[in-house]
Amino acid sequence: MLLNIHPDNPQQKHIQSVVDCLRKGGIIIYPTDTVYAFGCDIMNKNAVEKICQIRNIKPEKANFSFVCNDLSQLSKYARHVDNTIFRLMKKALPGPYTFILEASNDVPKIFKAKKKTIGIRVPNNNICEAITSLLGNPIMSASLKADDEIIEYITDPELIFEKYEKQIDIVINGGFGNNEPSTVIDCSEGNPILIREGIGSVEELF
Repeated sequence: MLLNIHPDNPQQKHIQSVVDCLRKGGIIIYPTDTVYAFGCDIMNKNAVEKICQIRNIKPEKANFSFVCNDLSQLSKYARHVDNTIFRLMKKALPGPYTFILEASNDVPKIFKAKKKTIGIRVPNNNICEAITSLLGNPIMSASLKADDEIIEYITDPELIFEKYEKQIDIVINGGFGNNEPSTVIDCSEGNPILIREGIGSVEELF
């Protein structure tokens, strides 16, 4: 299903349909403040494994992110976040940043098979905010890569639907996506380390 959701004022009935799908173990493709991404409920192991199959990667080796509603939801899934790191995240989020943090015991085991960290995002996107708010827990997120040597990410939701309609349940059309990912900052060892510079400005944070 291709579901048109207004990027500024998401229709509540459509958000409810997406959340119902996620709660039943469905897979969605949705817009963020960077690129389009695969998403599922982090609590549904089968859905996580299905996304891994589509992406052709093993769960224990995947670098998935948790897309959270806000910093309070984020704090449930990360441990040992000191005041310096919290202030950094508060300055950056919501926004196009991924913070790698030490995973708490609330993170489902499938994400901690080989590593003890988790990527956390709070996108500046009304559709994301509406979904995670109603769902009540984060969405597991995996960026949607293109099979193209020049264009790294697919930005047109209608083209995304044409490619994946038989593999997923809902593609959300929230307008064209970006072709550049989030900025990744590793805070799992205490001091923040820049891993990848994307849309998020590094100069504004440090």
